[in-house]
Amino acid sequence: MSARRVVVKVGSSSLTTPGGGLDVDRLNALVDTLAAARAGDDVVVLVSSGAIAAGLAPLGLARRPRDLATQQAAASVGQGLLMHRYSERFARHGIVTGQVLLTADDVTRRGHYRNAYRTLARLRELGAVAVVNENDTVATSEIRFGDNDRLAALVAHLVHADLLVLLSDVDGLFDGDPRATGSRRLTDVRGDTDLAVARIGRTASGVGTGGMVTKVEAARIATGAGIPVLLTSANQVGGALGGEPVGTRFHPTGRRRPTRLLWLAYATAGHGRLTLDAGAVRALTERRASLLPAGVVEVDGTFGAGDPVDLVGPDGALVARGLVNYDSDELPSLLGRSTRELARSLGAGYERELVHRDDLALLGP
Repeated sequence: MSARRVVVKVGSSSLTTPGGGLDVDRLNALVDTLAAARAGDDVVVLVSSGAIAAGLAPLGLARRPRDLATQQAAASVGQGLLMHRYSERFARHGIVTGQVLLTADDVTRRGHYRNAYRTLARLRELGAVAVVNENDTVATSEIRFGDNDRLAALVAHLVHADLLVLLSDVDGLFDGDPRATGSRRLTDVRGDTDLAVARIGRTASGVGTGGMVTKVEAARIATGAGIPVLLTSANQVGGALGGEPVGTRFHPTGRRRPTRLLWLAYATAGHGRLTLDAGAVRALTERRASLLPAGVVEVDGTFGAGDPVDLVGPDGALVARGLVNYDSDELPSLLGRSTRELARSLGAGYERELVHRDDLALLGP
């Protein structure tokens, strides 16, 4: 039997004390379990939150700060502390760790994506455990609206994982308050119909973000790309990796898709908006064609070549997101014109797509 590739995601609340510092006992227990899985031939990638939370106590902060600059300062202090603990504990098992810090740009832009993929692949080949985190020290929108559940789903796709394990404070998804008598754990989720009875709420933690909402979103991303997901509590990770009936299992609902497009769809926000005519919408959705200037009727926002932009239909409904090949201030004079006409009047450099189909992710129904 070939080795499984498993991505394990652990959140801030599972690694920290109520005061915000690292809970060394919890971290050590997690590492010991992952090391045991490695000894059993599993290939493990760890996606770990906790950088901002770990930096709170050393900086004298009682709670996760709201402003971006203080979050980034806490991350810059906490990330080193977090990696030091991981490296130290994994080393006791003879395992080397490698830190991989990612932002959305690292996998949506072609060159960056190749670098991220190759780094993770080479760490695996060399027998090291990759410890992945969002690059909170320099990230902007990533800190404000996301947490590492979504990142873990995308990393699972990037490394061709056989299983994604999302660790929470509770053992799975329940149909009521997990603390209440009579609440039932959902053992299997095969689609949105099964989620109708689930209680999905946001976290009340002072150090983490998201809660069950982001975990369910992450499960949708991963299962939609063909990867099964197991949601369970941090103290059940051993059972989860050992195949025991713990947590909630989300079954695959789709097939693999190009990794960059998955990141483009789920890890970015449009820097602007292009409104398409009905013909362009049909070309994109039915023929999987590239977007040409002739099919665009309006430009909104300020963006540069290579930025992600939202593509909407005549009714304003979101159709797709793509990496645009022009700056926003270039576009108004190009709209509605064919690439052949543009090449004749402006030069051969303008005979190109507005958004190439390889850089376009469909988002609509």
